[in-house]
Amino acid sequence: GKTLASASGDKTVKLWDAGSGALRQTLEGHAESLTGVAFSPDCKTLASASRDKTAKLWDAGSGAVLQTLEGHLESVDAVAFSLDGKTLASASEDKTVKLWDAGSGAMRQSFEVYSKYINAVACSLDGKMLASASDGKTVRVWDAGSGTLQQTL
Repeated sequence: GKTLASASGDKTVKLWDAGSGALRQTLEGHAESLTGVAFSPDCKTLASASRDKTAKLWDAGSGAVLQTLEGHLESVDAVAFSLDGKTLASASEDKTVKLWDAGSGAMRQSFEVYSKYINAVACSLDGKMLASASDGKTVRVWDAGSGTLQQTL
């Protein structure tokens, strides 16, 4: 069956059966409330964003924590996987977007986005570009490899 994930104010990720609405599992491990979740493209890994300044990668089947991604100085507000599932983007109130190796948890790149509230991040289909949307009503497009700003919309 299909599974939905929710980010909860009680510091947990909840996994739900999409057909019946039944709670399947509660994932615990964050120290503060959650702000976002995202499944990897193959649905085997789940990422969570939290006000505890971390993102976590979870095994979506077992609920085990695979990686805790530390490096942001403020709340992590959004997470998104690349299409191949190898990279996770995280956006924070510290005015940065960071790219992480989803396997090892190593930080690959950090972008200064000049806006405190980043509402969303997304990776291009080929993984070469990254977009961030902010409270300043702007979307910034970055080269994911070099970290250079390509466009402001």
